[in-house]
Amino acid sequence: MNNNKTISDTEQEIIEEFSLFDSWDDKYEYIIDLGKRLPHLEDKFKVEENTVKGCQSTVWLATDYRDGKILFKADSNSTITKGLISMLIRVLSGHTPNEIADAKLDFIREIGMTTHLAQTRSNGLLAMVKQMKNYALAYKIKEQTS
Repeated sequence: MNNNKTISDTEQEIIEEFSLFDSWDDKYEYIIDLGKRLPHLEDKFKVEENTVKGCQSTVWLATDYRDGKILFKADSNSTITKGLISMLIRVLSGHTPNEIADAKLDFIREIGMTTHLAQTRSNGLLAMVKQMKNYALAYKIKEQTS
């Protein structure tokens, strides 16, 4: 996570990385590889309250809030899903609640995720995005009331 990069910068990097692959098989392999490289989530975070609702796979999403920025960490019992959440973490983690809430996340469409993922995975990806944005809104409200 590079704090000097904007969300758009990181999205552009991912778009460029995916443009290197000719086939969707290669892109899936890359997503799986990203999932394998996702840092391990400690078991203490693998609890019901950190489970993302709406995913076919089990996804745990935990947050930390430091210096006005949200840090995400996650895990899943599915390697592809781990790859998808790892991309979202790469894009959103380390940014302010406002930046996360306002993020368009166009990279998801640009790299073809909306058309190439199975409907259930696509729904799961949207559920992960929604959960991350909900955390951002919750931290934003907490900031305003403290």
